[in-house]
This record gives sequence, structure tokens and C-alpha cells, in this order.
Amino acid sequence: MAAPLRGILDLARVVRATRYSLAGLRAAITNEAAFRQELALFVVLAPLGLWLGRTGVERALLLGSLLLVLIVELLNSAIETLVNRIGSERHELSGIAKDIASAAVFVALIQVPVVWALILIPGYFASA
Repeated sequence: MAAPLRGILDLARVVRATRYSLAGLRAAITNEAAFRQELALFVVLAPLGLWLGRTGVERALLLGSLLLVLIVELLNSAIETLVNRIGSERHELSGIAKDIASAAVFVALIQVPVVWALILIPGYFASA
């Protein structure tokens, strides 16, 4: 079997990668209060998004906006953890990195009500 194809079919690597990903999710749930809050928001709003979305595309956008918040929060947590690992002394660049990552979460959170409103409000008025 050709080397590139062998890499694609490496089931052991997929299993290891899945374990690492699940360990990362466990770490975020255990150590990150913001992630737990956003996960709770997802658990509450995801079924609502599936119910309120009228098409597959609408459902994908409603759920996708919620998933994006979780993804960005995971990246924010990873950046904060890495910055904290590098050193505990205050450094202007470390603060800027953390602030920018936090801003990314903020933008993702703003995007949720915007997407939901753009999808749900016109549908509400159309059926009235």
C-alpha cells in the first residue's frame, strides 16, 4: 500500500486523536467556567434551534452559530493556558494576546443573536 494511503487509513491515529480531543473537552469543562456557561447555553438553545429552524440551512445556521461560540471559547482557553504556561509575570504582549482571544469570544457571542434574529424575525412576521 502506498505511504500516503496508509496514513489516511491509520485507524489507530484516528483513535488517538479522538482521545486527545475528548481529553481537551474534559479539561475545558473541568477548568473553564466560561466554557461551562456557553455549553449550558448550547444545551438549552440547540433543541430550540432545531425546532424553530424551518429548513436544513436554517437549522444549520442556528446550531452553527452556537457551535462557533464553543469553538472560539476552546481556542481562547488554549491561548490563555499557553500564555500562563510561558510565564506568570505580567507582560504587555501576554495581556494583548489574552484580550484579543477574549474579543474573539465576544464577537462570536454577538453573532448568535444576530443570526437567530435574521432567521427567526422574518419568519415570525411572515406567518403573522
